[in-house]
Amino acid sequence: MILWMVTFGDFMLLAAILFFFIMEFMKPNEWSWENKRIFIIINMIALLIAEWKFHTIIHKRYVSAGQILQTICYLVLTQAIVSYLLMRHLMFWTGAGWLILSIAGIFYVVLLVARLLERYLVKWLRKLGRNTRSVTLVGSDQELRRIFERMRNESTMGYRFRGYYSDTPLDDAQIDYLGSLQGLMADIEEGKEPDFGDELFVSISRKEKEIVRKLSLYCDKHVTQFYFVPLSVETLGMNLQREYIHDIEVFTTYGTPLQNPVNRLLKRVVDILLSLIALVIIGIMLPFVYLIVKLQSPGPLFFKQLRTGMDGKDFTCYKFRSMHVNEDADKLQATKDDPRKFPFGNFMRKMNIDELPQFWNVLIGDMSVVGPRPHMLAHTDMYSKQIDQYMVRHFVKPGVTGWAQVTGFRGETKELWQMEERVKRDIWYMEHWSCWLDIRILWMTFKQMIMHDKHAY
Repeated sequence: MILWMVTFGDFMLLAAILFFFIMEFMKPNEWSWENKRIFIIINMIALLIAEWKFHTIIHKRYVSAGQILQTICYLVLTQAIVSYLLMRHLMFWTGAGWLILSIAGIFYVVLLVARLLERYLVKWLRKLGRNTRSVTLVGSDQELRRIFERMRNESTMGYRFRGYYSDTPLDDAQIDYLGSLQGLMADIEEGKEPDFGDELFVSISRKEKEIVRKLSLYCDKHVTQFYFVPLSVETLGMNLQREYIHDIEVFTTYGTPLQNPVNRLLKRVVDILLSLIALVIIGIMLPFVYLIVKLQSPGPLFFKQLRTGMDGKDFTCYKFRSMHVNEDADKLQATKDDPRKFPFGNFMRKMNIDELPQFWNVLIGDMSVVGPRPHMLAHTDMYSKQIDQYMVRHFVKPGVTGWAQVTGFRGETKELWQMEERVKRDIWYMEHWSCWLDIRILWMTFKQMIMHDKHAY
């Protein structure tokens, strides 16, 4: 019902926008009533096609704001393109291209606001106990408890727990105990029909595959969604990607979207375009930066340092010099009250201006706009010995900004756990890369430049 109501709302919003344009911009001497009617019908047909492919996803329980934003972009873009193509096909397109583009821009903004309100209403309904899913758990493993805690704490996901079955009841469980696993299976064998609700999560040993199979078949028969959660002792603790060698299923570590040549080409094209724009801006700023740096600190304008890049290869990274010339530049990280910094250099670091010359590294292919931040060689040598997965982050090009930096792990790493968390986020970025994730990171970086990041020093 949520899906159909939101979709109907999309049509109403587009109709209101079209009515506004008809009244304000479609002059009677240029657009007859028949042409206006055709224009409305074409836009509605285009939206119908777009909704069929990219309908709203706010009703789904496992969905992020980024996924909703991506769906809106695809929806509006598809609607605009289909509208334009249909107009051209009917030979009724003179002046309509800019009109359709303007409508698409307004429609996009309106949908953003609408989705924000609609998602809030869905969350509010679920908090009130409506639009919920009932869940039963089988087992007592830690992985199952983690799922329970996540669902219970996120009330907006709309889950209600019926209880759990386990041979070892939990003392501190905040969920009803329904009986033992053996008792459950005995009930099923005797023809009794326990009610699992909408979803059943099972976490027992894979050795009990016959029990797993029977529970799965029981769920199929009673239209209950079945989920199997491996025991924590049976999981490898690794993110593995499924591949096939003919009909043999194998798993590999760190399969990334950027292994796809098309994705790499797309990312490279965007890198080149953004770096060219950035270098033009840097060219305008250069005389002013040069003058202020020279007045406050003798030495070169640019700071050059060898850093570790893709595949563990070294490259020369460029920055505006923000510290006095010193012998520890290749050994020590900058600290909050570092005496090596001069006033304008400190300002540049806080505003990320010192990083701008790295767009030259992006243009020549040493770096990407978004990716794991490159570290100095001394840190690569040190942390690669202390953190098992440290070198994994070098499977992709380093970036001017990155996921770790915009999620709170920027700047000095005083303790080992801080670098471990940074590495985890870098690997997560590699495994989940998309154009939309890059756009999100760039937007978060831009916000940090405006609203000062406390880690920026």
